[in-house]
Amino acid sequence: MRKKILTTISLFIIIGIFSLFYIYKGHRDIESETADYVVTVNELEKEFASNDSLAYIKYQDKTIELSARVTSIDKAGNGIVMSEKIFVTFKDRLPQNITSGKTLKIKGRFLGYDELLEEFKIDQSSVVH
Repeated sequence: MRKKILTTISLFIIIGIFSLFYIYKGHRDIESETADYVVTVNELEKEFASNDSLAYIKYQDKTIELSARVTSIDKAGNGIVMSEKIFVTFKDRLPQNITSGKTLKIKGRFLGYDELLEEFKIDQSSVVH
């Protein structure tokens, strides 16, 4: 009887430890990841216009890389707007060399499409050289 209780308790402890490791994974380092998709603004727009459900499944929480023109800079929000359609926030701080009108290549985690503001959201971004 005692052996059975010890086995059951050990089993629960092992399951608990594995559950903790599964739930509390380490943070992703988007900058060191290779991009899952290299896309343009037009490609994103077309895919979301044709079937937004499939596009969400494809891009949601994936690392994407894209090039576009910087249309505005939000220093307080640590972000930029690219091609008037993509809101990008940076991982640490806004890079110093960014100017409005400059074409920039960025890599970041795709969050989704904001239908109210009609813009795509990307965070944890970094400039690709």
